[in-house]
Amino acid sequence: MNNSTAATLKPQLYEPGDGARRHPNDDNVAGSRPSLPGPTKLRALVVEDSDADLEFLVRALRKGGFEPDIDVVQSAADFADRVCKNRYEIVLADYGLPGWNGMETLEILRREGLDIPVVMVSGSMGEIKAVECIKQGAADYVLKDHLTRLPHAVRRAVADKQLRDEHRRSQEDLARSNRDLEQFAYVASHDLQEPLRMVATYTQLLAERYRGKLDENADKYIHYAVDGALRMQTLVHDLLAFSRVGSKGTALKLTDCNAVVEAALKNLHVAVQESGTQIIRSNLPSVLADSSQLTQVFQNLLGNAIKFRGAAPPVIRIRGELVAREWVFSIADNGIGIAPEQADIIFVIFKRLHTRTEYPGSGIGLAICKKIVEQHGGRIWVESEAGLGSTFKFTIPAGGEPEEIDFLE
Repeated sequence: MNNSTAATLKPQLYEPGDGARRHPNDDNVAGSRPSLPGPTKLRALVVEDSDADLEFLVRALRKGGFEPDIDVVQSAADFADRVCKNRYEIVLADYGLPGWNGMETLEILRREGLDIPVVMVSGSMGEIKAVECIKQGAADYVLKDHLTRLPHAVRRAVADKQLRDEHRRSQEDLARSNRDLEQFAYVASHDLQEPLRMVATYTQLLAERYRGKLDENADKYIHYAVDGALRMQTLVHDLLAFSRVGSKGTALKLTDCNAVVEAALKNLHVAVQESGTQIIRSNLPSVLADSSQLTQVFQNLLGNAIKFRGAAPPVIRIRGELVAREWVFSIADNGIGIAPEQADIIFVIFKRLHTRTEYPGSGIGLAICKKIVEQHGGRIWVESEAGLGSTFKFTIPAGGEPEEIDFLE
């Protein structure tokens, strides 16, 4: 092959059904099988400087059922130019060329943000080099004296790329759908607030002005209207709060969880005092988090522990433990507990296990906790039995080097 920077090779191909036309190097073509499916088109960029090796490579692809449309390059500059200007399904790179290493193709593709599978082709390659190729991102490697493996390697690499593309599209569709739903929830709840405020205000005026002046049924109906309007206001407010979680885009910062718990307890001061709640907590770590959202998680979990208490005054234990490079936080109480079969549904938005007359609330607090924790890269769950208290646990990834903390109560 000449030393030009780039060449294009479009080999003559066997056309299915034409038994008289046969490529001289294609020993696998049979004109007597016109019913077989035609070869698969393959757009490939080949890094190769040997005419003979290139011919063997093309022949192996044709025998493997491909119709290759190949561009050939011999330098890193030409490779970068071609991959940026054209669309390729596969890169076949000679491991060692004069002046540059075929592994540089992986670096160039990463630099350009391109996801094109690379199959390394080499005259000889030890196990250490082969493993390094795969670790660096190559889809596969094939020895030149075993090119019969090449079609299989190419087909698998292309199939894996298609799966990655499908997964990426699914993730993008899901993210777009979630953004649309959050925007819808925000707009709907925001626009509903004003008419609801008007309904609630005027029904309350009716109750104040005409209570006892109409018949008993009228008082009852007005009471139902006021109660319904106020509950709807609460639901809309909670839905708006849920839709706002994660929409601010606040950067995560190193946050002292001891200060976070202090802020949550300050917000719950009245409930703690009235219920006689005892708080026992360990020294907590600092984590990468949105401090206001993490405060909301602790406040919701502590508030639930106080609300769903048993006959005895609440005792709440707060702990943090480093497990497998993530912090596991736990809030344990001595309250009424939760049946194990209900442990999952309690995190569903507006899902309640008790009537409003038993325990007030809209049933959105745990759903907000779940959304916040998952947006921080963690997970949340509960360990509980009815009548034996509950332990809510959630995780936050441990960023950087773990801190040395003495967990003494």
